[in-house]
Amino acid sequence: MNRRIYGLENEYGIICTSDRRGGKALSIQNAVMYLFREIISGRMYPDVFLENGARFYQDIGCHPEYATPECDNVMDLVTHDKAGERIIERLSVSAERKMRSDGFMGRISVFKNNTDTPGNTYGCHENYLMDRRVSFRQLALQLIPFFVTRQVFAGAGKVKPTNRGGYAISQRAQHIREEISIATTTARGIINTRDEPHADREKYRRLHVIVGDSNMSEFTTYLKVGTTAIVLRMIEDNFIKKRLALRDSVRAIQQISEDTTCTRKIELENGKRLSGVELQWEYLECAKRYFEEVESDPVTDQIMARWEYVLTCLETEPMQLDRELDWVIKKKLIETYVKSRNLKWNSAKVMMLDLQYHNIRPEFGLYYKIEKKGLAERTVTDEQIEHAMHHPPETTRAKFRGRFVKLANERKILCGVNWSYIQLYEPYQKLFLSTDPLQAEYEEASRMIYSI
Repeated sequence: MNRRIYGLENEYGIICTSDRRGGKALSIQNAVMYLFREIISGRMYPDVFLENGARFYQDIGCHPEYATPECDNVMDLVTHDKAGERIIERLSVSAERKMRSDGFMGRISVFKNNTDTPGNTYGCHENYLMDRRVSFRQLALQLIPFFVTRQVFAGAGKVKPTNRGGYAISQRAQHIREEISIATTTARGIINTRDEPHADREKYRRLHVIVGDSNMSEFTTYLKVGTTAIVLRMIEDNFIKKRLALRDSVRAIQQISEDTTCTRKIELENGKRLSGVELQWEYLECAKRYFEEVESDPVTDQIMARWEYVLTCLETEPMQLDRELDWVIKKKLIETYVKSRNLKWNSAKVMMLDLQYHNIRPEFGLYYKIEKKGLAERTVTDEQIEHAMHHPPETTRAKFRGRFVKLANERKILCGVNWSYIQLYEPYQKLFLSTDPLQAEYEEASRMIYSI
């Protein structure tokens, strides 16, 4: 597939803390309801589609979750992922005002990370629309080694909450238990069998990826999704011939995460031993040969160039990437702090520093303080993010959905909205179904709805 649908779902951690002025205490459950109050319009459950085509809802465990609208290019996806952060930030500020007017004095902090203090994990889920003709077995065989090693540039970094302390590349790696997990179970796998394409099931499948970290760095998100898309193209075209299967993928993903030098070797089924970076080079070299035979485009060329740049840096000195990669940016920040305060890595102050890196409110979040100083590589602009908060992508099904949601909110139209349909209730009693997420308009729906 030269044109593909991408989506990101990020579950956010939330903390509600009381300030020194006293006032009534507020549970996390109630804090989440305040967060949603401005946009759910009296609904019993916090689950709503927004005017930019995205979905915002409460997931299991009181985690607010933002799912981007369908995007058909990586840059749009990065922009809409960041737009989700800004939407939730504004809702948290609005929620605090409502809380105070009700006598609850405190602050809502929202974190785009993957683990909480007790050690529970919550997800960043990637979604890719794929050609149905690719067998799941082939997909898993060729993707698992890629996902196991992709963390060398896609990890978010984590201070280890152990007696010794220390640092890991990935937050999710230690929670992965299986190579392949069944969609209906709670076990976390490198590849997940969930397949809800929200599209024509005879043509498409949805690859649902739960192995990755949530990222603050735009560069990291761009590279994470962009390289995956390139590998998927090669798999769909049956181009990858080299066998890169690992001896023990679950063990390997944890071993790679534990090694911030990125030099530790993992064993392949054929007995060969490669580091995570070396295995990524195998995929990149394969991609270079692939694009000698098929047409590329400027965005793909940029992803390829950044992929090569990052792997070159990782194999010489990973800390060179202290503007681009989350795990490196955060590690450098914590190293500086630990040295200046003569602290241990497992101290409470260091753990808090780790968490604050992921705070999405720019006045508190450490990543945004770094970005404000011009020390983090950007791929999109603040103006593009602001636009994406209110406008859907122009080239996918989300375009019509977003326009309809805006119209329905303005005119108080009684309706139901989902990824693949729009339903008008009384007095219209109409259901409009779209099985092609790459089509920007529901033509029949447009004619009727805009005549209301």
